[in-house]
Amino acid sequence: MDWHYENGRIYGTDEKGELMCEATFVRKENGEMNIDHTYVNHDLRGQGAAGKMMEAVAEYFRKEGYRTTASCSYANIWLKRHEKQYAEILSETIGEQAAACKIDGKH
Repeated sequence: MDWHYENGRIYGTDEKGELMCEATFVRKENGEMNIDHTYVNHDLRGQGAAGKMMEAVAEYFRKEGYRTTASCSYANIWLKRHEKQYAEILSETIGEQAAACKIDGKH
């Protein structure tokens, strides 16, 4: 999968350029990021694509020195499951974060 990095968005496309995975995030007032949405194309669901996408997001945040929370339920659970591996990117308030992914018609 080819990963693309834009302001507030990391996404993957297939060889035809079709959107296969996407994570969006916004900067909060305190400077931390909030992962507010994840998407995986129906053709890839159940194949580990969402986890690979979250690894790309976590590695990008690590490289950029960002700390994050996640209001997206999938991202929130994934970050908590990988908290030892990515402790330096997790907000101190990650455990308090209410998770409810925004819905924008891509689900």
